[in-house]
Amino acid sequence: MSVLLVLAIIVVVVLVVALVRRNGAASQQTRLEDARAEAQRWYERLGGQLMNLHGSDAAAQQALADAGERYNAAGGQLQQANTIRQYELARESALEGLQYVRAARVAMGIDPGPDLPPLASAQGAGQLTKEREVSVQGQHYKAGPQPGPDTPYYYPGGRVQGRPVPAGWYSTPVWKTALGAGAGVLGGMLIFDALLSPGFGDMGYADGFQDGYTDAAGDFGGGDMGGGDMGGGDWGGDFGGDFGGDF
Repeated sequence: MSVLLVLAIIVVVVLVVALVRRNGAASQQTRLEDARAEAQRWYERLGGQLMNLHGSDAAAQQALADAGERYNAAGGQLQQANTIRQYELARESALEGLQYVRAARVAMGIDPGPDLPPLASAQGAGQLTKEREVSVQGQHYKAGPQPGPDTPYYYPGGRVQGRPVPAGWYSTPVWKTALGAGAGVLGGMLIFDALLSPGFGDMGYADGFQDGYTDAAGDFGGGDMGGGDMGGGDWGGDFGGDFGGDF
C-alpha cells in the first residue's frame, strides 16, 4: 500500500469523524433549544394565569400562593439552566405551578381548563376519591378529592420520604411536615399511615400506587417501624382501637 493511499484513508477517516461530531453537536444544541423553549412556554403560561386569577376563599388563595412559589422556582431554574436536564426540571416546576392553578380554579368554581401533561414526580401516586378523617397524636386530619373549609391545602401528588402521596385536598400540608426533622418526620409518617393506607382500598390510586406504597413501606418493615414498636406492638396497641372503626 502506497504512502499516498494511507494518507488518503487517514484524511477520509478524519473528515468522517469531524462530520459525525459536528452533526452530534448540532443535534445536541437542537435538543437543548427545544427543552429551553418548552420550559419557557409553560413558565409564561403559568405567569399569565397568575396575573388573571384572584382567589376569594382560603383554598383558592392557598393554591394560588403555592402556584406563585412554583413560578418563582421555575424562573430561577430557567435563569441558571444550561443543560437539557435543568430545563426539564424548570418545566416540571412550571407544570406543578399550573396544577395548583387548576386547583385554585376548582376552588373558585370555574372551569379548570384543559388537561396538563402529567407530572413526572406524581407518577404512580394516584389521587383521592373519597374523604378521609383521622386523629393522630391528638391532632385531627382530613383529606379528600374536593376543597373545603377544612381542607384548604392542595397537593398535586408525588413522593415524600420515598412514599407516594396522592393528589387531593388536605387539612394541613402533611408533606411539608414529613420533610422536617426529628419528630416532624415521625409525625408526618404517622399521618401518612393513617390517611393513605392501601388497606382503605377505595382511594382511586393510579396504577402502580400499591406497588409504590409497598416498596416505600418496605423501608420501614423491620425494627421499630415493623413488627416492633410501630408494628404489632405499641402502634397496634395504642392506635388500633382509635382507628379500628375508620379503617
